[in-house]
Amino acid sequence: MSDLLERLRERGWRMTAQRRVVAEVLDGQHVHLTADEVHARATERLPEISRATVYNTLGEMVSIGEVIEVATDGRAKRYDPNAHRPHQHLVCSRCGTIRDVHPQGDPLAALPASERFGFAVSTVEVTYRGVCPDCAA
Repeated sequence: MSDLLERLRERGWRMTAQRRVVAEVLDGQHVHLTADEVHARATERLPEISRATVYNTLGEMVSIGEVIEVATDGRAKRYDPNAHRPHQHLVCSRCGTIRDVHPQGDPLAALPASERFGFAVSTVEVTYRGVCPDCAA
């Protein structure tokens, strides 16, 4: 499980019923839902929650650094609650399923100084692509 709810509480983020439900929907491992998927699951718990509230809440969580926006291959943006654990993504090229992966080693070390063109590189984003077991079957 991610610790999204706990992190938001520690920040003193005002936890309205709508915000709590959005955070609860996102909380977990390998969670990479679209805003529409978050809205659909949130309405199961809180039927009166609006799509705009979900989008605004997701935007706020991204802006404060508690959720990561993940975009792959022109598909809808997905929201990842594992913002504080370094990881990469494994994406199914057929269905779009995303899994968090933790490869060994420092991906920054794979970029030689001669290929940095003077940049002070601070982060690395690697996306692994393939076909998931469900699509391969």
